Amino acid sequence: MYQSSVKLVCILDPVDPEEGIHASQVKSADTLYADERFDATFHTNVLVSDTGACQYIPPGILKSTCYIDVRWFPFDVQKCDLKFGSWTHNGWLLNLQLGSVDISNYIPNGEWDLVGVPAKRNERIYDCCAEPYPDVTFTVTMRRRTLYYGLNLLIPCVLISGLALLVFLLPADSGEKISLGITVLLSLTVFMLLVAEIMPATSDSVPLIAQYFASTMVIVGLSVVVTVLVLQFHHHDPQAGKMPKWVRVVLLNWCAWFLRMKKPGDPHGGAGRGGGLKCTPTSPALPSTSSIPMGAVPGQPAGTNGHMNLYFGYHAMDEAGCPASSDSGVVCGRAGGSPQEQQETPCTLSERSHELQRILEEVSYIAQRFREQDEGEAVCSEWKFAAAVVDRLCLVAFSLFSIICTFSILMSAPNFIEAVSKDFT
Repeated sequence: MYQSSVKLVCILDPVDPEEGIHASQVKSADTLYADERFDATFHTNVLVSDTGACQYIPPGILKSTCYIDVRWFPFDVQKCDLKFGSWTHNGWLLNLQLGSVDISNYIPNGEWDLVGVPAKRNERIYDCCAEPYPDVTFTVTMRRRTLYYGLNLLIPCVLISGLALLVFLLPADSGEKISLGITVLLSLTVFMLLVAEIMPATSDSVPLIAQYFASTMVIVGLSVVVTVLVLQFHHHDPQAGKMPKWVRVVLLNWCAWFLRMKKPGDPHGGAGRGGGLKCTPTSPALPSTSSIPMGAVPGQPAGTNGHMNLYFGYHAMDEAGCPASSDSGVVCGRAGGSPQEQQETPCTLSERSHELQRILEEVSYIAQRFREQDEGEAVCSEWKFAAAVVDRLCLVAFSLFSIICTFSILMSAPNFIEAVSKDFT
């Protein structure tokens, strides 16, 4: 601090133009740092020249409370104003002049970079007084170094959000899709607690890193919800009903075509509406052919192809004899032997028709069961393919959303490029 006093002019010896005297012998101006917690510094001597110029440099440590803007944390730049002025002397008695700040002895800090200390002289006239009251305000500008936060918070968050996308690549039959999604969500919650401990407790603005973590948690939470839907599609009960028409059109036709996905077993890539075997209903009437194939019945010997045949003669309906046969089939035809043997083994037409009717009913039941089984497998195949389409669609959508959120949120900071170029290179 420099002070010029008219009363001290020419009172010194010309031979020794500068002489140190005690500060108590010179009435110094009460120019103090405007801080209510100010503590008196050590009293030092004042250097007075023959021109009346006095130099007073007291040592001291100044502390100030400044407003912290965490809007762009950790890519933030903080500014702290230090205001110096006289408490009782007005501008007519004490004229404060603007000087430069010497930062050559500044010791670099591991968390902050000193950008600059610009100064500005202000004059304010109050309503009570006509005299101006000057002050000099120094603005300390500091930039936060982001290497620590990038390595310990941002990069792990980006990797965890990438793990959330692996939920859609995990097969539904593995049984670990929900577990992976919840594990990733819990990991992000732990990182959010770390960020909350670092940041100051303020509600003026939401920090940039908190916005990024919140968007990532939304992505992971939605991935868990979509995973539940995918598992419901994959394990859909065929007895609960077929797939609605609009779902089949949207997922199996449009989305599958957009994602270039093909249904397993369909070389054309289209979503099959059927899937069951096309079987013509059997008529209970007697066939006109000489044989009817039927599935193997328990208790009967099977042929070489796994089936047994019932052979019905062409003249079975107009004869009364029906001798028993010991082979795998039943041969009904013209009975050989005498009329007495034919009378001992009578077989009426109604009895034969009733027996054939029961056999055909069993065959129809077996065929119907096979058709129902094929239809159920076709329905399950449709739902599983729909689950695969939803998985692929969410993988693409969430990947784009994650990339857009990462770049749009982080690069919205005014000094993002400067911080990356200085701290990460």
